[in-house]
Amino acid sequence: MKQKTLLAGCAMAALAMAVPNAASADHHKSDGVSMNHTAEAAPLIPRENLFGNPTRTAGRISPDGKWLSWLAPKDGVLNVWLAPADDPSSAKAMTSATDRPIRQYFWSPDSQSLLYIQDKGGDENFLLYGINIESGEETDLTPFEDTRVQVIGTSETIRDKILVGLNNRDARFFDAHLLDLNTGELTLVMENNGFAGFLADDNLDLRMAIRPNPSGGMDFFPITDGEVAAEATESTGLADSLTTQPAGFTTDGKTMYWIDSRGRNTAALIAQDVATGEKTVIAENEKADIGGAMADPKTGEIEAYSFTYLTTEWTAIDPDVKASLDWLGERLEGEFGVQSRTEDDTKWVVWNDPLTAPSKTFIYDRSAGTLTEFYTTRPELVGAPLQPMWPLEITSRDGLTLPSYLTLPPGSDSDGDGVPDEAVPMVLLVHGGPWARDGYGYNSYHQWLANRGYAVMSVNFRGSTGFGKDFISAGDLEWGEAMHDDLIDAVNWAIEKGITGKDKVAIMGGSYGGYATLAGLTFTPETFACGVDIVGPSNLETLLASIPPYWEPMIAQFHERMGNPNTEEGLALLKERSPLYKAGEITKPLLIGQGANDPRVKQAESDQIVDAMKQANIPVTYVLFPDEGHGFAKPNNNIAFNAITENFLATCLGGRSEPIGDTVSGSTAEIVEGAEHVQGLTDALGG
Repeated sequence: MKQKTLLAGCAMAALAMAVPNAASADHHKSDGVSMNHTAEAAPLIPRENLFGNPTRTAGRISPDGKWLSWLAPKDGVLNVWLAPADDPSSAKAMTSATDRPIRQYFWSPDSQSLLYIQDKGGDENFLLYGINIESGEETDLTPFEDTRVQVIGTSETIRDKILVGLNNRDARFFDAHLLDLNTGELTLVMENNGFAGFLADDNLDLRMAIRPNPSGGMDFFPITDGEVAAEATESTGLADSLTTQPAGFTTDGKTMYWIDSRGRNTAALIAQDVATGEKTVIAENEKADIGGAMADPKTGEIEAYSFTYLTTEWTAIDPDVKASLDWLGERLEGEFGVQSRTEDDTKWVVWNDPLTAPSKTFIYDRSAGTLTEFYTTRPELVGAPLQPMWPLEITSRDGLTLPSYLTLPPGSDSDGDGVPDEAVPMVLLVHGGPWARDGYGYNSYHQWLANRGYAVMSVNFRGSTGFGKDFISAGDLEWGEAMHDDLIDAVNWAIEKGITGKDKVAIMGGSYGGYATLAGLTFTPETFACGVDIVGPSNLETLLASIPPYWEPMIAQFHERMGNPNTEEGLALLKERSPLYKAGEITKPLLIGQGANDPRVKQAESDQIVDAMKQANIPVTYVLFPDEGHGFAKPNNNIAFNAITENFLATCLGGRSEPIGDTVSGSTAEIVEGAEHVQGLTDALGG
């Protein structure tokens, strides 16, 4: 078991982006909302520094310890770079991406090649590429059209091959193939005609097949000598479907790890003896699901684990790993973690988030006891007025605890109690998913908006993951209802605490967060002053009818958690919760951003609500990016949309803004509607 992060949930999570005195003290509330003068005096952090290319990121060390790698710009586009571990200054770019940035890469187990995935224009048909580090030759290892690759398994003992899943035969299902990383040869291991995924051992043998069941849960079938058992040996229903899954084997194949919430609320980390079937609980927490784990690079045995409720807490099982984590904890401020390890485990690549300073990455030599700086991700943020994030617990109207996070404008909180001296405008920033979560730490959007003079609040509403299955299930069939009520309750809490004022709150988010924005302006039109919807669905019926084909195996779970369009009651529910049908209720300014190639939330989701608003003569600003998908991957496009966003918010809430300048003209943005509703946008377009 090699993974360091354990995710409870799979495709369902992809519809995607407590401080006692702050939560309980009785604070004086000002009569109105002001842009605090100290915030106005703080330097305006340039958008480029927050959202442009990082100087370096995603640092790794090769399994044999001979090489360092990272992502960094080459001619303005993120590429993979390589340097000898003993001479980091002798770096060279190993890839030549000229359009879309490379955002995910990893080392081959034999340290002979670097592997990365890339799609086209945001269509999420990710293909796998390999670069031989000796020759520099690049190979398309999955040379297929309209195909998406998944890595099923890697091995400690078979280092020149990996198992991959490809949906080139049938877009709905991923067939398992053995890929020779050096020759590129693909060998079919198992044709897949109904499974959501497979689990392999260190011999790269398939050991388990996972198939959705009609209840919205999963059935787990053992695989022996290439044959899938006729009967499932393990199953989940809907309640456990996002919090129970196999998590891998030890190298010897004798122990299988599970993330498992069956018989409990939160997901525990469990070890199962393969021979006897006996299960042993390694770790559990009453407030949070198992979040991450560190496993021995050689044996695959768990050495440490983490839980994240409001913040992340690690517990080490292995005494040597504990000593190393303690040693790092004494030297690093804020959050830190291990992102890469050599196979002999003598060297770690360690990230460090100081929270109010740019993140750094270090090389930790465990044998020598040295910690050497590798890079600072964004050195241009050194000395910038970055603000602390306040973890909060907010109680919903029906008694649920909503783990939340708040960032305040610079200089607004003179006594440091998490409440501004005077109420300030606020942006409610809603996460996507919705089966995902917000977390603690440096957040570029929190810092950006706080710097512009806004309080920024992120709420883990019911349905968010990480807090147990009951919290997820509380969101079933509650899109636009109780899930939205949680957001309204958080806004009311902020008003009551004097953080913000009525009529001075904007709502903003991507994917589900975009839906929440549309819901906020249609279902509760008096609550928000304006909204920013990024790739959000407006019609839940058409959303479910146009999901990517490889999500089809999961459709029962979508229907159980959102509404089943194949039933009269379910279809009525989906229509009732779709903002499109209440577009005429919108009275406040709305900004929409959309990628034309989005495979999850199709362009039609934005087109149709814009058309409805136009027919009702309701102003809307609509920005379309023809070369983007579910979000904006290219920095120039992301910066352009954020330039429009901050000037839109300044128009609505009165915050600070950096002029739009040439950001829009330097991107692929098409202003389909409403340039006149954003200060400076018409001028920036040369109008």
